[in-house]
Amino acid sequence: MNFTKILTLAGITAFAVSPVVAQTVGIGTTKTGATSQVTAAIASITSKFAGMQMRPAPMAGTQKYIPAVNSGSLEFGAANIMQTTWAIKGEVLSKGHPNPNIKIVATLMKFRVAPLVAKPSKYMSVKDLKGARGPSGFKAAPLFNELVKAAMASSSMTPADLKGVPISALVPSWKALMAGKIDFAIGAYGSGFMKRIAQKTGGIRFLSLDNSAAAQARIAKIIPGAFIKTVKPNPKIPGVEVPTNLFHFDYILFAGKHVSNDVVYRVTKAMFENKKALVAASGMWRGFSAKGMSKDQKLAYHPGAMKLYKVKGTWNR
Repeated sequence: MNFTKILTLAGITAFAVSPVVAQTVGIGTTKTGATSQVTAAIASITSKFAGMQMRPAPMAGTQKYIPAVNSGSLEFGAANIMQTTWAIKGEVLSKGHPNPNIKIVATLMKFRVAPLVAKPSKYMSVKDLKGARGPSGFKAAPLFNELVKAAMASSSMTPADLKGVPISALVPSWKALMAGKIDFAIGAYGSGFMKRIAQKTGGIRFLSLDNSAAAQARIAKIIPGAFIKTVKPNPKIPGVEVPTNLFHFDYILFAGKHVSNDVVYRVTKAMFENKKALVAASGMWRGFSAKGMSKDQKLAYHPGAMKLYKVKGTWNR
């Protein structure tokens, strides 16, 4: 299905009354989790302010909808900077399958993630995870194999130091943690699902990562574009009760080369001018900055987005 097609009216009479129908575009997303929250907000703001309808197209994982955007069967998608870069260049998770038709639209916000445990558990640091039951496999969401690998590498360990429990995707890993089938999962700080885990497990705790120069260098080789930074406690967000070091990396909105400059311009403009509405749609947007949307990611931006940033005076290259 190509979401760029103009919706037709069901009946001849209705068509005669309203010959022009709002354009509908699609945005690839995950079925649940932080990505679904981010894309739902983009779809809402686009539909309200951009003069078109945007509908989320939930799929099993980012690696499923990236090729759809590249092929032209879907307009937009959102992913972390690592997966986006690998996809465009045909590396790591997209090895041998480059997606050259994907163009950056905007840098959205920083995602903050780390190993997550039930608060009553004995695990207080990443080093404590040696011998613990950890999620593995992630056939539907292979990025999380890389995040587990990076988390373990921060403390000079590897996934081989864990007792691997096969898990298909991210949300199943969270459900396995709630069910006591694994000892930790990878969680996104501020994601709505974290509150659900906390309610089920008696509270949650993000395990602080080593942020030494040596640890930073090790994780940079595994998940380039990510870095370790301290997060201070926020009583409104569970999981961090003392300053805790988490992975930070940019989240990206991208579009297919086939999407018109006008469509991309209007979507970009809607986000640029409506931060309050984005934050109201999801707390994940608290760190969003309109001026930061045009951040140089060393990847090609879509011409429609570039046009908007030049109009707003934020395109400095």
